[in-house]
Amino acid sequence: MSHKLRIGTRGSQLALKQTNMVAQSLKQSHPFLDIEIVEILTSGDWKPSQGETRLMEAKGGKGQFAHEIEQRILSGEIDCGVHSLKDMPSFLPDGLEINHFMKREDPRDVFLSPKYKDFTDMPAGAVIGTSSLRRQAFILNKFPHLKIVPLRGNVATRIEKLQQGQVDATFLAMAGLVRLDLTSYAKKILEVDSFLPACGQGIIGIEIRTGDTKTSEYLDAISCPATTLAAVAERSVLQVLDGSCHTPVGAYATLQDGRMTLRCAVAQPDGSYYLEDQIEGPVTTTKDAITTGQVLGHRMRPKLPEGIL
Repeated sequence: MSHKLRIGTRGSQLALKQTNMVAQSLKQSHPFLDIEIVEILTSGDWKPSQGETRLMEAKGGKGQFAHEIEQRILSGEIDCGVHSLKDMPSFLPDGLEINHFMKREDPRDVFLSPKYKDFTDMPAGAVIGTSSLRRQAFILNKFPHLKIVPLRGNVATRIEKLQQGQVDATFLAMAGLVRLDLTSYAKKILEVDSFLPACGQGIIGIEIRTGDTKTSEYLDAISCPATTLAAVAERSVLQVLDGSCHTPVGAYATLQDGRMTLRCAVAQPDGSYYLEDQIEGPVTTTKDAITTGQVLGHRMRPKLPEGIL
């Protein structure tokens, strides 16, 4: 007897690639599953008519990439939604949860430029295009002489804008380049030690209705336990710091032999302030991971300047 599972996704090349990865894994674990992929246009998807405007916090910030998908999960039109975890707000709408995560791809950021090898080569006033406040803040903290402008669009669109000379350089997530076979465009990979990735970067998260045990059981078979602990810890520190789209926050957790190292950084959007801290301890359950994130977040909060969060 076949069962049907309807998966919602954005229509971008990367979103569809990631959703197909989830569908293939599900098919291997549950050969009887009849999977339908439903493409959904979201309000976060860039349209040329918008120009290079940043996603507005008032309208839901980066949550706009998920809003329409979430509405359809809640209404029962689809069973789950596949997201790049770094695009998801730290707090989800009531009635929804993300407890399933695919094995993490390379979490690092990448520098792309047809003109320069690295940031250190870029002269004063050279233009970097990015819509990520985290990337903007972290780079201005190190290289205040560079100019940052918003750059919107999916991976291919941003690479095209870069090739056309709209900006001198940009950043992308290595994970997206790997999944789309575009790593040849990567000029320099930014090591985590010097440039902390976004919370959840490189992780595919699967969102379902709270209490939907059937869908949850299907997803249990494909969810990566180690990635789950990292994702939960990173999102936990973000929740304490209330990382909205207007707060540049980076977070990255690694696990080794039952111990987690969780690092977090918070900056002012103009790069004038930067605080980084880390915590290490035993983590074997999601409860441990949540606690680790909360402890680090509460330790950092009082050190931050008024009004940064």
